Amino acid sequence: MKIGLNRKATNYLLLFLAIIFVFILPLFLKSPTYLQIMILLFFYAYLTTSWNLVGGFAGVLPLGHSAFVGIGAYTSTILYLHYGLSPWIGMFAGGLLAALVGVIIGKPTFQMRGAYFALTTIAIGEGIRVMVENINKIGPFTVNGPRGLLIPLTGTSFVNFQFLSKIPYYYIILTMLIIVLGITYIISRRRIGYYLAGGGEEPEAAQALGVNVAKYKLIAMAISCFLTALAGTFYAQLMLYFYPKGILGLDLSFEIAFIALIGGRGTIAGPILGALVLRPVNEFSRIYLSGFLPGLHLVIFGLILIIVMIYLPRGLQEPLSKVYNWFADKLVASFSFKGAEKG
Repeated sequence: MKIGLNRKATNYLLLFLAIIFVFILPLFLKSPTYLQIMILLFFYAYLTTSWNLVGGFAGVLPLGHSAFVGIGAYTSTILYLHYGLSPWIGMFAGGLLAALVGVIIGKPTFQMRGAYFALTTIAIGEGIRVMVENINKIGPFTVNGPRGLLIPLTGTSFVNFQFLSKIPYYYIILTMLIIVLGITYIISRRRIGYYLAGGGEEPEAAQALGVNVAKYKLIAMAISCFLTALAGTFYAQLMLYFYPKGILGLDLSFEIAFIALIGGRGTIAGPILGALVLRPVNEFSRIYLSGFLPGLHLVIFGLILIIVMIYLPRGLQEPLSKVYNWFADKLVASFSFKGAEKG
């Protein structure tokens, strides 16, 4: 009797082992610094996966997504500071507001192509940042202009989304990442995923076949902006302080796009691979080099992006997928062989 794993079972097994590994990792990571690096790695992987719904599957290049991170952070924080509303509720209020803003922005900008679309999203994102930096109040709500918002520390409180330990933040952002990856996987396997891919690569051909390309891009934009805003609330509660340039600036928008381009746009694993490469570079350059070479991490990102685009135009996921497939095939063959011997 031949006993062994098939390829599908092997994929599920390896995925299960990977999930187990990241869930038990805090048991071995005792340093708060390294735990913070892992939290930010998951945070950026989450952000990039959310961006990827529009910037990858829909085939456009939005470079102003930091605006939606800021909308999420400001909405939940203002509601908490003014009304005592739990950030967990404010998180979804910010998500809905970001989705609405995303649709309003996307309606006219999706008519543009290539660099024109990218430049327009940059202009809109920067416009929102400049506006927030130069006003102290929006109606009755205080935004403090360039000084930003400080969230008072209340100690460990799940309702207030505050914890004295880094470990709860680790598991929250890990759970958020797993959920957004699941959403991305479902979308990629449904009709909307095929319509987005077709509308991104050959919009005229897709329209000729009866696909409403603009409609599905707007749906993807709304979902992407909603999910991105949730990350803004998480960041605000993690740091307890944020300001316009830090959370609405172009640096964040560019970094999200860099991670996707280097990891592999329009793929599920690409954002994770890109974050695994770029986030440690970012954090260690900030820790050890920011004192005398501020902004060096962006230069390094640019160099990595140039190398990847020249030699791996589809991103790191392409060669790493080949390595994974080779390993998985070897694993299947090994288990099948041993099973045959036992039979």
